[in-house]
Amino acid sequence: MNRTGLARSYISRVENGHTTPSIETMEKLAHALEIPLYAIFYDGEEPPKPAFPLTPIRRGESRKNERLILHLRRSLARMSAKDRQLLLQVARRMTHRKRGPKMTAKNA
Repeated sequence: MNRTGLARSYISRVENGHTTPSIETMEKLAHALEIPLYAIFYDGEEPPKPAFPLTPIRRGESRKNERLILHLRRSLARMSAKDRQLLLQVARRMTHRKRGPKMTAKNA
């Protein structure tokens, strides 16, 4: 074990592209390297600016969405970079499209 608490063999598999680490593992690696997590993915001098405005979480909202966010984090960690990019493009298009009538069982 080392400063990350991860086995050397596991770190080697990550370094050589044989396994994809979870977000939690990436956080451990960033902490051990004494760098912010974004620095692992971002090569600029300054911290990146958010792509969207950050809004505060309303009371009770974090509990309600905690399971969804955890599931999303795990799913994203298992996806390839190409698939994550595709998912992001689809999400962006969905947020910019015009809203039509809601789909219900009657009009489906």
